[in-house]
Amino acid sequence: MKPIVRNILALITGLVVGGFVNMGIIMISGFIIPPPEGADLTTMEGLQQSMHLFKPINFLMPFLAHALGTLVGALLTALIATSSQKKWALGVGAFFLIGGIANVAMLPSPLWFNIVDIGGAYLPMAYLGAVLAAKFQNKDS
Repeated sequence: MKPIVRNILALITGLVVGGFVNMGIIMISGFIIPPPEGADLTTMEGLQQSMHLFKPINFLMPFLAHALGTLVGALLTALIATSSQKKWALGVGAFFLIGGIANVAMLPSPLWFNIVDIGGAYLPMAYLGAVLAAKFQNKDS
């Protein structure tokens, strides 16, 4: 397999798996930290109208979903890619960052959460994923 094809497949794999991790955490989050009383989280409109009811603890699981989804996706991408692993991993982070920015534009979240989420959940986690992949690959040598 040509290296560029493998690298692109690595990126796609990282995006898909990272997206599944993100959605999996979001789907179980209500069982771990219950939503506020009266919040309708089943639709985007309900979520938008319920955001004012959220306390800081209610933002923990979305942050973890964004951060861990990006971390897993970037790690997997870096492990599969044949060259420039850090760049491909950061590509996963950039892709999820664009989604995070869109999320900030659609949902009226508190400014502190937007700053923490955009600043800490995407590119730093993608970089960490690349570093961890390099450590795992060096251990095997």
